[in-house]
Amino acid sequence: MPKPVDAPLLFGKWSFDDVDVTDLSLKDYICTKALFIPHSAGKFHKKRFRKSQMPIVERLTNSLMFHGRNNGKKLMAVRHLKATFEIIHLVTDLNPIQVLVEAVQRSGPREDSMRVGSAGVVRRQSVDVSPMRRVNNALQLLTQGAREAAFRTIKTFPECLADELMNAAKGSSNSYAIKKKDEIERVAKANR
Repeated sequence: MPKPVDAPLLFGKWSFDDVDVTDLSLKDYICTKALFIPHSAGKFHKKRFRKSQMPIVERLTNSLMFHGRNNGKKLMAVRHLKATFEIIHLVTDLNPIQVLVEAVQRSGPREDSMRVGSAGVVRRQSVDVSPMRRVNNALQLLTQGAREAAFRTIKTFPECLADELMNAAKGSSNSYAIKKKDEIERVAKANR
């Protein structure tokens, strides 16, 4: 009788089984589907909201490929992510996928302010942020923070990304994403 096939492990090491999304509003938008490497070549941009079915690990990989010189270098992004997850596992001894999920949950702003007005009179109005946009903003802030931390320093990019993810997962204000989120929410509160 053939042996039952186990669920795929990310990079052959980390399991998706024990990863859980505690934030109820983000449950449908953070996909924790198991995969071997975050490179599925899926066409998630073809239809509206389909990117919510894309594994969160692959979405992070894709958001690393920004700023002209990094465009389209997905293999490099995958390599950086693998190194990042190794560092997170060594430092925290936790499943790095769970750390990533917690970081995304914590660093998406829940309230934002938008411009409202016509005929030259513009004022800011506070609005709630949709769960999909919270995940998008969180990923963008996390990668932007790591990118800025790694620029012109001795620290490698995976080290900076690992620091950013671990700080954001703890909710520490050392994280660029958490700082930005707090700032956005503070401005929104003032414009209620």
